[in-house]
Amino acid sequence: MLDSIMSIFVPVHREGYRFIAIFAAITLVLFWLLPDVFGWIGVILTLWCAYFFRDPPRVTPLDPSLVISPADGRISAIEQVSIPPELALEGERLTRISVFMNVFDVHVNRSPVDATVLQKSYVPGKFINAELDKASEDNERMAFTLELADKRRIGVVQIAGLVARRIVAFTGQGARLQAGERFGLIRFGSRVDVYLPEGCAVRACVGQRAIAGETVLADLSGARARPTGRTA
Repeated sequence: MLDSIMSIFVPVHREGYRFIAIFAAITLVLFWLLPDVFGWIGVILTLWCAYFFRDPPRVTPLDPSLVISPADGRISAIEQVSIPPELALEGERLTRISVFMNVFDVHVNRSPVDATVLQKSYVPGKFINAELDKASEDNERMAFTLELADKRRIGVVQIAGLVARRIVAFTGQGARLQAGERFGLIRFGSRVDVYLPEGCAVRACVGQRAIAGETVLADLSGARARPTGRTA
C-alpha cells in the first residue's frame, strides 16, 4: 500500500517547473477572486500539471539487440510505411511502431537503442489528433536518425498532437545516446514513431501498453517471431 502511494510522488522534470508555477499563480488568483469553487479547480489543475511532468526512473534492459520503447503509452499501430523524407534511412518502406501518449502518460522520451544521433530535423506542421495516421505527415514533429554501432539506422519521430504545442529536444546531432537515456519531451499529449531497419523482429502488439525505457518493441537480430496478443 505504501509503495503504491509513494509511486505517485516521483521526480518532476525541470521543463515542468515554469508551468507548475504558472498554474499555482493562477490558482492563488482564483482563491482570491472566486474561492468557493474555482480556487479548488485551480488546485486540481496544478496537481495535474505536476503529475504530467513527472519523470520516474526506469530500468532499461542491457541488450544491444533490443529496441526499447521511447515513450509511455499505447501502441496504436505497427505497419509497413514509406520513409519520411526528413529521415536519412535506407529502403523504400520500413516497419513503423507508433506509441500514442495521452495527457496522463509520462511525456519524457527515451532513446530506444545505444546509438549516435546522425541527423536531427524539425518539421513545422499542424496539430491534428496524433492517433490519426496522417499525423505522421501533417503534424509538427522532430525527427532523429540514430546510427547503431553496426551502421544500421533507426528513425525516431516525436509528433505533436491535438493538445501538444511544443516539442522539446534535449540532444542534438552528433550526440551519443544510451538505450533508455532521455532525449526529449512533448507537451501535452502526442505520439512517438519508431522506424525499424530491415531484418528486425517485432516484439510488441497493437493495443499493448508501453513503458519508455523498459518495454521491448523489437529484436534487431531478427531471431524472434512477432508475437500476437489478447486482452485478459
